[in-house]
Order: sequence, then structure tokens, then C-alpha cells
Amino acid sequence: MPTVDADAHVIESMATWAHLEGEDKRFLPVITEQIAGKELINTVGEAQREFWIINGRVHSRDRNLGLNTPIDSREMREVGARLEHMDALGVDVQVLFPTLMLRPIADNAPLELALARSYNRWLADIWKQGAGRLRWAAVPPVLSLGKARDELKFAKDNGACGIFMRPLECERPLSDEYFFPLYEIASELDLAITVHLGNGSFAIHDFYQRDSTFTKFKLVTVGCFHSLVLNGIPSRFPDIRWGIIEAGSDWLPFILNDLRQRMARSGKRLADDVLAENHIYVACEVADDLPQVIAAAGEDNLVIGTDYGHSDFSSHIDSLTMLRQTDGISPQVADKILWDNPRALYGLD
Repeated sequence: MPTVDADAHVIESMATWAHLEGEDKRFLPVITEQIAGKELINTVGEAQREFWIINGRVHSRDRNLGLNTPIDSREMREVGARLEHMDALGVDVQVLFPTLMLRPIADNAPLELALARSYNRWLADIWKQGAGRLRWAAVPPVLSLGKARDELKFAKDNGACGIFMRPLECERPLSDEYFFPLYEIASELDLAITVHLGNGSFAIHDFYQRDSTFTKFKLVTVGCFHSLVLNGIPSRFPDIRWGIIEAGSDWLPFILNDLRQRMARSGKRLADDVLAENHIYVACEVADDLPQVIAAAGEDNLVIGTDYGHSDFSSHIDSLTMLRQTDGISPQVADKILWDNPRALYGLD
């Protein structure tokens, strides 16, 4: 049975910005190295050394690196190396997400568009070398939606199977009508809206700068699911498939119960199978209580990823193999989570 890693990452490098052209070259990000001062510790307990400088803001580059992945593979210096590692892990297809852009990096439309265009063309080049095994989520220019269709059409024609979004964008929740034109484009192009763990709000991200990523990343992602369902956004755009990626799934029983109570108070009824009814897929983790999650949310809308290239709490390089060894998960259910469900979410052939 084929397997899909529904959440893998690329680590951006200067090669990511090689497609900046003309006046856009003024936006070229810079990599700098810390040689003195208080050390910041990364997710594997080592000192951070490299940082991005973009538009005067500093962003860590090596805070969350999966050192169990070769640098040539995680930075896509050699696409063949990535494919070989996928073979070793028993992965047939990976869906690629950014790393740097999990946080807010652009506060103006020209900068955002320039970086999105270069990133998307970098991923298009990777897809062309990947023999159909490296699909990806395109970065949309959410600050200039009038230019989004052309950008996303290019991405669709070059291997993209989703639109990368953070649970907060443009200082707005994704249920805001501001994003409706983007959702119409997603419907037209048959691209999933993939809401990845992260945060696109400068205000919220910076407010929790010294806090753990749990509050500024995970809670806002879970809140995004709640907001989309409560406000009926999936039913307004019935042709869209939605993904909630890298937030785990243990929260589903609690959130679904909360939604049922809130909707009942307003005279509405939540569907028995909320995920299927709303075409929403949730990326689970091997550490989740999957029998409990499946009892609450069903087995047809769960996917799983390795978080390839990272080393945080969601990262399990052997997730796909581990799932088949999980108590209470039958081979048939595992096949759904590893192939049928991600194939449906991402519209894979």
C-alpha cells in the first residue's frame, strides 16, 4: 500500500531566493551568524548560530532542525538524497511545507509577494526533479489577493497540491470574509487549504515571543478549526478540502463537544461526522490517543506526517512505520491514514 507523509518540510537557504528578479532583489534575505552574546538554545539543546534578517527583523534559522535528516536532503541541495531517504523510511510521497514562513516575516505587500514568488518557484524546481514524489503547499500573497490567482495557477501547474496558510493571517482569523476571494480561487483550482501549525500575526506572535510555541502556534491552530466550523466557512465553500496540519488530534473530542454545545444554544445542530461533513482532514500524531480520537471524529479524515526536517514535539521521523504498530489501530485504518485520506485531502493521483 503506498504511503503519504502528509507533513514534511524544507529548510530554506539562499537558494530559496534565487528567483528574485529585477527590483525584487532589494528584498533578498540575509543570513547572519551570532559570534558573541547570550546564547539561544534550539530544540535539540544546542546553541543557535544562524539567523535570517528580513526587512530589519531577525528570525532564527537553526532553532528547529532535524539532525536525523541529512543537510543536503532537508535543504534540498540534492533532491536525489531526499528521495533516497524517503525510500529508507518507507515513504512514497511527501507533501512539503515551509519552515521560515511558519512565523510572520512580511509586513508589506511587495515584500510578501516577492518572497512568495521566489519560494514557489524554488519548490516548482524541486517538484520537477522529484519524479512526482515531492508535492507541496504554495505560499499565497495574502496581502495582495488580486495577484493570488496567477501565482497559485503557476503553483498548481508545477506540482502544488495545497495552499499554505497559517491560522492567523493579515491580523485576521481565517474565517474573516477578507479571505473569501482566496477560497474561491482554491475552489476553482482544486487546491486544498492547508492550515499549518504556525502564526502569521505579528501582534500575537510577538506578544508570546518569550512563551513556548504551544500558545502562539498550537492553540491558535486549534482555534482556527473551531472558528472555521462555528462560522460555517467550509459549508460556504463546499468544494474546498481543508487540512489542519501538525497540531495533533487529541484536542478533537474536546473541541467537537464545545462546538456542539455552542451551536445547540443558537438552535443549530452539529453534524454527527463533523470532519467528513466539512471536508476537513486533521494530521494526527503517533503519541495521540487515536482510538479515542477515532471514536469522536471517525477514521476517514485523519492523516499523518513525519515533520521531516524538524526536531520539535511533533517530529517523528518513523511516524508512518510507528502508526502500523500502534495499539488499537487495525491495518485497514492505518491504510486509510497513510494513503486513502491524504490522497483525498491533497487530490493526489
